[in-house]
Amino acid sequence: MKPDEIRSMSREERIRKLNELRLELVKLRMQAKIGTLTDTAKIRNIRRDIARILTIMREEELGIKRE
Repeated sequence: MKPDEIRSMSREERIRKLNELRLELVKLRMQAKIGTLTDTAKIRNIRRDIARILTIMREEELGIKRE
């Protein structure tokens, strides 16, 4: 996800997307544990998306404006 996409979402949409990504991350970690995961880069990408969402939500809480 791009930061601009995340910023254009409402707070509820971000929370919903965050929950979806966290669930997907758990599923991918389980697949990695049992050895059925084929694309290990997905884990890293989902972790980055989660971090982006949390960062943007925190910026809004603090009133930090990004261009």
